[in-house]
Amino acid sequence: MRPPPFRIALLSIAVLLTIAVVGGTWPAGLAITASAQTQDLTFNLEELRIPFLEEWLASPHADATSRSFRYWDGADPPLVPIACAKCHSGHGYDHFLGLDGSEPFDVSAPAEPGVITCNNCHNPVSMAQTAVEMPSGVILTGLGHEATCMECHQGRASGVAIAAAIDRADVVDHDQVMEAQPFLNIHYYAAAATLYGGEALGGFQYPGQFYQPRFEHVPGFATCQGCHDPHSLQLDVVSCATCHVGVETVADLRDIRMEGSLVDYDGDGDITKGIYYEIVNLQDMLFELIQAYATDVVGEPIGYFDAHPYFFYDLDGDGVIAPEEAVRPNAYLSFTPRLLAAAYNYQVVKKDPGAYSHNPKYSIQLLHDSLVDLAEALGARVAASVVRPGAATAADTGMTLDPSLAGLFARSTARSSTMLVSDLRQLRAPVDLGLVGQWRRHDAPHFDASSRSWRYWDAAGAVPAACSTCHTATGLPFFLQHGVEIAQPPSTAMNCLTCHANEVDFALYEVEAATFPSGVTIDTGGWGDNMCAVCHMGRNAGTTVAQRVIGMEDDQVDERLTFVNIHYGPASATRFGSVVQGGYQYEGKEYVGFFEHHPEYMTCSQCHDPHNQQVFVASCADCHPGVQTVADMRNIREFWQDFDGDGDTDKGIYFEIRNLHVELYDAIQSYARDEVGEPIGYFSGHPYFFYDRDGDGVISPEEAVFGNAYRSFTPRLLRATYNFQVVQKDHGIYAHNPMYAIQLLFDSLEDLGADVSGLTRPAATLY
Repeated sequence: MRPPPFRIALLSIAVLLTIAVVGGTWPAGLAITASAQTQDLTFNLEELRIPFLEEWLASPHADATSRSFRYWDGADPPLVPIACAKCHSGHGYDHFLGLDGSEPFDVSAPAEPGVITCNNCHNPVSMAQTAVEMPSGVILTGLGHEATCMECHQGRASGVAIAAAIDRADVVDHDQVMEAQPFLNIHYYAAAATLYGGEALGGFQYPGQFYQPRFEHVPGFATCQGCHDPHSLQLDVVSCATCHVGVETVADLRDIRMEGSLVDYDGDGDITKGIYYEIVNLQDMLFELIQAYATDVVGEPIGYFDAHPYFFYDLDGDGVIAPEEAVRPNAYLSFTPRLLAAAYNYQVVKKDPGAYSHNPKYSIQLLHDSLVDLAEALGARVAASVVRPGAATAADTGMTLDPSLAGLFARSTARSSTMLVSDLRQLRAPVDLGLVGQWRRHDAPHFDASSRSWRYWDAAGAVPAACSTCHTATGLPFFLQHGVEIAQPPSTAMNCLTCHANEVDFALYEVEAATFPSGVTIDTGGWGDNMCAVCHMGRNAGTTVAQRVIGMEDDQVDERLTFVNIHYGPASATRFGSVVQGGYQYEGKEYVGFFEHHPEYMTCSQCHDPHNQQVFVASCADCHPGVQTVADMRNIREFWQDFDGDGDTDKGIYFEIRNLHVELYDAIQSYARDEVGEPIGYFSGHPYFFYDRDGDGVISPEEAVFGNAYRSFTPRLLRATYNFQVVQKDHGIYAHNPMYAIQLLFDSLEDLGADVSGLTRPAATLY
């Protein structure tokens, strides 16, 4: 017979059951309080079960022996202070929520010690919470139950606090010691700050840089509870293995590296190891540089010990903080702004053991920028190759750095990264730039969240329909499914489902053909190449220009004409040449069509890694001896006529195209100056061609404004500038279709009246 129902005063479940499980014994220093809730309950004692009890008991939240809850045992009285009570006492968190009748979301009194209990999370206030204020002052909204987790796993400092400390110090430069400035610690397990990256401002973010915002995982695994069991806090590794093949343990998670991260961040040449190891290597390098800077610039050696306040004077200069050095009177107080920012960022990454999963790109950016800042201050010439995209290389290198290679970290390929940074203490001579190894801040273009290709519409809050297919993660699949384009929210980059129909077998979307801006529809030979063509065909064609100038006199300025831009990376358009008419093809001229390469290297993905877009250089070397790098590909030549008329038929075809491109620019400027009467110049930013107001042949930043956009086009000038841009915007045109490029340049020169008598135009039947 079942026992009859009865009334009980139900104690706080966590307290009641904990006492029962541990035999009624409670560790010294922890008070037991029971908040009673009298309810009418009908149940059978035999069926009484507390959900998730065992999981909670095994979690750090219930560990009554943990330093997190016992640190204040020796205090008088043994209470958790106001600054710590919210997260280090269950009673303190209840007080923070206002469950004791106090003002909600504030801590106004010390708290009795106690672990995190059921009631801390399962209460009306927590269950309704949808926003969290971060230490930076940023309020994150639209949250679910993860808001409760984020209240304590946000850290206690931010990059804003570092900037404020620097402002208060009122130093004259970044290498001046800030008087009595202590280390500022983000605190422990600040996973929310890492996860929300550049939105939460948890790290010190250097001016002028873009930082990865919230890390968007896949649906179902985008919140704290999506990855962690909310009671045991353990990771659901089995679910991870659904996408990450080979993951069986938590340790295996360190070996994960997604295709959107196939660049060499730490400069060791290995892009196959887990992203965790990239971060660890950068951390090690940063610590070495912190020590080198403290010794060489500040003059006060520094070291780290994993106990507050973490950074101490390295009194014996051995690079290690011994226990006797790790005492508060020896706390490091010789921080400069540069050193404080770098040390803080080092700690931000170090104190989130899951940073490699929560937001690896943000962590890499913080470490990278801290390294660069310290390296520049040290005066090591290695800093000459650590330039920002678009910035000039240091003058003493004697070379121009391709912006696509910005972010090089000079090091001997025969050395490890750690050895290099250690050597910075002795570096006083320029590093041999012939021995550089790439050390990257930014991802491959499809995943480079800092790129203008993804950030241009942030202020607007939406990417317009005309741009959304190629400049958002969701635009391409929407277009492929519905055949129309609509505005889409801005994306941080592409994701798996941009090109793959699912995340089970990662099948590609079925794209049977691609329609080019000229109106020509072709099947490039495979779903993958057709998909690539959708975004790499440009947005205009030579036919666009032809239509604009119908009925106009070749040399008559027409105010209706504006520059026509093919757009960026139009590799498919140039590859198919006259078939899709990407360039302006002059009447009466014949042009080459599709450039057939080697049978095994005919498609986009046969030559380029589809995820990081890098060229399979090793494969090129099979037919082209001497090719070891992408730069070496510029020396390849398969067509032996003297196209540019300089008498040199040994140089790579890239240089033939480059020389003709330069000649065309000169001819464009001469025609605009002498025939139109309005000097013109090019600037690498929309709308590209501007009035050269001072006639110096160069467009300065002051001249490169929309109000100065060139508006004096004749049909002849419009045709030439369009073809100039076609070649300019396909950086691989020398490999995609070199003869088509040369034909476009030759014919444009000829049409402008330039002397082409010494040049050679490729025959349309060349291939």
